[in-house]
Amino acid sequence: MSETTHFGEQTVPLEAKQGMVNDVFHAVADRYDLMNDLMSGGVHRLWKDAMVARLAPPKTGKLPYRVLDMAGGTGDVAERIINASVGYAEVTVSDINSDMLRVGAERAKGWRFPDQAKFVEANAEELPFESDTFDAYTIAFGIRNVPRIEKALKEAHRVLKRGGKLLVLEFSQVDVPLLDEAYKLFSDRMIPPMGKWVTGDAQPYQYLVESIRKFPTPERFIQMIAGAGFKRVTHTAFTGNIAALHTAWKL
Repeated sequence: MSETTHFGEQTVPLEAKQGMVNDVFHAVADRYDLMNDLMSGGVHRLWKDAMVARLAPPKTGKLPYRVLDMAGGTGDVAERIINASVGYAEVTVSDINSDMLRVGAERAKGWRFPDQAKFVEANAEELPFESDTFDAYTIAFGIRNVPRIEKALKEAHRVLKRGGKLLVLEFSQVDVPLLDEAYKLFSDRMIPPMGKWVTGDAQPYQYLVESIRKFPTPERFIQMIAGAGFKRVTHTAFTGNIAALHTAWKL
C-alpha cells in the first residue's frame, strides 16, 4: 500500500502531492505577491523584514556571503537579503515551480543589485548543490508545501556550511483568544473568494487555508528541525502566532 499525506483536507498518495502543489502555484504565480498583500494587509512584508533582520547578512568580508532562499521564486526575500548586505550577499533563489522563478527572474532585472541573485529550479527534498556550500538557508511560507518536510530539513542541513544558519518563516497556529476565531472566520469566508477575484481561481487559496491548519505545531516543528541535526532551535511568534520564525544553526 502506497504512503499517503495530506493536500489540504484531502488524503492523497505521497508521490502525488508535489504535482498538485505545483499546479496551485503555476495558477497563481503572476499575482502571488499581490495576494499576499491582500490576505495579510501587507503584514507579510514586516514578517519578512524581521526574518532578514534576524539573518543580519554581513556587508563585507573576504568571500561572498552565500544564501540559499528555498521556495523563494518571486524573489521578494532574496531582494531584501541582497539590499540588507548592500550587494555583498549572493542569493540562490530556488523553487520547484518554473512559473514562480520566471516571475522572480524578470523582477530581478530591476533590482538595485541584479547580478547578486541567480534562479535555480530545484526540489527542496533533493537539492542539486554540494554539501557545505551555503552560509544561510531561508524559506518563507514554503516548507508546509513540501511533501517530506523532514527530508527537506535534512537537505538544508547538508548544504549549509558548519556555522550556517537556518531561518524558516511559516504560518502557525493563532494562540490569542478572540483573534483565533476572527482569523479562522477571515480565512474561511474571505481568502478563497478573494483568490478567485484576483486570480480567477478560488481553489488554490482553499488549499492555502487548509494547508496552514495541517502544518505541525511550533513545538512539533522544533522537534523536526532538531531531528534534522540542527542546534539552538528558536521560535518567535509574530502577530498573535499567525506566523512564526524558526531559527537554528548547523554546528
